[in-house]
Amino acid sequence: MIEYMEQFLIYLTLVLVGLCLGSFAGALTWRMRARQLVVDKDLDEPYDKNEYKKLKKLTATNILHDRSQCLHCGYVLKWYDLIPILSWLSLRGKCRECRSSIGYLEPAVEIGMMLFFVLSYIFWPYSLTTPIEITRFVVWLVSGVPLAILVIYDAKWFLLPDKAVFSLIGLGALSSLLVILQSNDVFNTVANIMGAIVILSGLYLAVYLASKGRWIGFGDVKLGLGLALLLADWQLAFIALFAANIIGCLWVLPAMIAGKIKRQSHVPFGPLLILGFIVAGLAGSYLIEVYISLLI
Repeated sequence: MIEYMEQFLIYLTLVLVGLCLGSFAGALTWRMRARQLVVDKDLDEPYDKNEYKKLKKLTATNILHDRSQCLHCGYVLKWYDLIPILSWLSLRGKCRECRSSIGYLEPAVEIGMMLFFVLSYIFWPYSLTTPIEITRFVVWLVSGVPLAILVIYDAKWFLLPDKAVFSLIGLGALSSLLVILQSNDVFNTVANIMGAIVILSGLYLAVYLASKGRWIGFGDVKLGLGLALLLADWQLAFIALFAANIIGCLWVLPAMIAGKIKRQSHVPFGPLLILGFIVAGLAGSYLIEVYISLLI
């Protein structure tokens, strides 16, 4: 009975924290976009004037005094407007003040982050007994915030913002350090991590240089570095790359057949690579065992 209660509390904590961090990631994405538009305008770079006018209000205050507000009327949200999922459902996806549609992005991110937390706990391939092991798992969960921001940003605006990517790289470096501290063979562990970096970042760097940035952006190179450090294993890095391409084919080919995507259409690869990374991180060890068993 005590064990069941402990598991219930763990899952409840994962759900609540996942929902809250999903809400935080969604709000932070809009603020990062607003500040990017201000920078683009100041540097005389091309920018969407309507989007700039809509989002500029998010940059009116500093981060310490920043409050969530409606992007249509500027209504400052109260605490009861910020309860993940429940507030959106109670308002039927509309602003309390002007009744403009809020959209589905916010609840989608909250649910997505909650699922990431719960599924990570269910399918986590490593033990959670020592402080180092638990810390690595926590780092994995926290990485969900920059990952969510990168998925949204790349999918909507075809860009991987440096602040989110560098945060991911920092979390990845911490995760790799924890793997090294726990290892009995530091040399092979470091070599394993370097192999992952070559596969997920070095390969994209080669493509970026060969195409002079036409095929992929440098953001994918930096993203690959962060993901490689989090995986800390060249085999898992290979699975992440393979899974990303399979997922891309399953999505792009039907869309091309349906005429929704053309040959010259720009397809954001960041979200696909992140999905492949999650598959590798949670199921990669199992897939490797299945592959080896088939060979034997």
